[in-house]
Amino acid sequence: MPLNQISFSFDDTGAVQPAEKVVVPAPEKNIPAKKKTDNKKITRGRMSLKDMEAGVDLIEVPEDEVLFGKMYYSMSIVADMFKVNQSLIRFWENEFDILKPKKNGKGDRLFRPEDVKNLKLIYHLLRERKYTIEGAKDFLKNNKKADEKFRMIESLKKIKGFLNELKANL
Repeated sequence: MPLNQISFSFDDTGAVQPAEKVVVPAPEKNIPAKKKTDNKKITRGRMSLKDMEAGVDLIEVPEDEVLFGKMYYSMSIVADMFKVNQSLIRFWENEFDILKPKKNGKGDRLFRPEDVKNLKLIYHLLRERKYTIEGAKDFLKNNKKADEKFRMIESLKKIKGFLNELKANL
């Protein structure tokens, strides 16, 4: 069913006179609103645990030599390293006391390499080990050697990756 639209024109005296009628065709109903790509369901809200687990291996935090090459990292760069939204990092900053990024005059957060390492530890606890926020806080508070354990796990992961690469080349 076509829609009718009526427009009005105003002359110099301020009197309103109806102009011509314009007929607007009705929109077609067979056109989908959003196209799905890769047959993946479009969802909103929280990420599923399965998707979270798949994204764990995708973080791109550089090695310590490269990481400590700069004094500060901006919020956007840190968010890109961990493949998360900036709002999530701001939330983690409010929740965890070990994160204390510097703020410049504009209020932009500047993360030191130590803050990035602490974020990596928090990311490991929340996304890989599936701790809740409160559980991760308790773990960090009660385990003073949590950072040492985390470094040990990271070095073992590097060794495992090297050995898997070596095995694939044989």
